[in-house]
Amino acid sequence: MQTLLLNGDDVDENAQMDRVIDAVAGAFTAYERGDVQMPPKSYIDLPEYNGDFRSMPAYMRVHGDDAEDVAGWDAAGIKWVNVHTDNPADHDLPTVMGTMIYSDPETAFPLAIMDGTELTMKRTGAAAAVATDHLAVADATSLGIVGAGVQSYTQLEAIAEVRPIEEVVVSDLDEERVARFIDAFEDRFDVRAGSISEAGHCDVLSTVTPVEDPIVGPEDVGEHTHVNAMGADAEGKHELADDLLLDATVVIDDHEQCTHSGEINVPYAAGTLTDDDIYGEIGEIVVGDRAGRVGVDGDDGITGVTVFDSTGLAIQDVAAARVVYEYADDNDNGYPFDLLGLAE
Repeated sequence: MQTLLLNGDDVDENAQMDRVIDAVAGAFTAYERGDVQMPPKSYIDLPEYNGDFRSMPAYMRVHGDDAEDVAGWDAAGIKWVNVHTDNPADHDLPTVMGTMIYSDPETAFPLAIMDGTELTMKRTGAAAAVATDHLAVADATSLGIVGAGVQSYTQLEAIAEVRPIEEVVVSDLDEERVARFIDAFEDRFDVRAGSISEAGHCDVLSTVTPVEDPIVGPEDVGEHTHVNAMGADAEGKHELADDLLLDATVVIDDHEQCTHSGEINVPYAAGTLTDDDIYGEIGEIVVGDRAGRVGVDGDDGITGVTVFDSTGLAIQDVAAARVVYEYADDNDNGYPFDLLGLAE
C-alpha cells in the first residue's frame, strides 16, 4: 500500500468544487450532530522568527441517507500550517504554507500527503458557498469581493456553484491584483473593479482581507446583502464595522473560534456584541434546526442583511482532503510512494 503525494497543482486539479461544497456541508452537518472529534487549534509561537505554527487535527463521520441511497463515510487528518510574515521579503517564500496528512481512520495508514495551502483555499471557498446557499437571496446574480488576493479566486469559483452569478465587482487597493483577478475571470463573468460600497451593494459580498480596522460599514451594503466575512483568523482582525454586525443576522461556524479569532472577536471581547447578537451556527441551518433565508416548517426565513463569520474548521480540511484523495486515487493522479517501507 502506498501513500499518495499531491502538490498544489494536484490539489487544484482534483478538488472538484461541487464535491468539495457537498463535503463541507457534510462536515457542518456532522459537527452539529456531534459526530466529530476536533480539538482546539493549537499554536506554537515563534516571535524570534516573526511567525507561528498551527496544528488542526480532526475526525468526522457523515451518516448516509438510505432514502437517497447515499453511503456514509468517515475521515481523519491533520493540517500543519504556518504564518511567517517575513518570508516573502527575507526568504522568497510564501507567508502561509500548509501540509495536510490524510489518514485511514480504521488503520491509521497515511493515505495522502498534500499541499494544505491550496486545500485551504478550496475549502474556504466551499464554506462560503454553503453559507451563501442558505443565507443569500435565491435569485442572487451579483457578487462583490473586497480583497483580490489568492482567497478571492475560490470565493467566486465556489459561490458561482450555488448561485447564478453574472456580475462581479472586485475592490482592492492594489490595482495589479485587481487586474489579475479580472483577467482570470473576464471570459466567464461580467467582472469589473469598483469601490467597497459598489462591491457591498451586490447580492452577495465576500470580504477576504487581513485588516484590523473595519472597512465595510452599514452604508456599504444593500438591504438584503449576504456577507461572507472570511478574512479574520486571529485576534484583533476585524473587517466589518460593529454597527453592521449589530444590525445584521450573524451566523458563525464555531462559537469558540469565532469569539476568539473570527470577525466578531473584537466587538465580542469589548462587550459590544454578545451571544444574544449571534443568530446561530451554520450547522444548525444546514441540518434544518434553524431557518436560513428560507424558513423551516413553513415559518418565515431570515430577511435583511446576513453575515457569515467563518474562521475555518479542521473538519473542513479533512472533508476537502477526502474529496481530493478519492478523486486522485480513482484517476491515477498524484505521485504514489512507499512512505512506510511496506511495499513488497
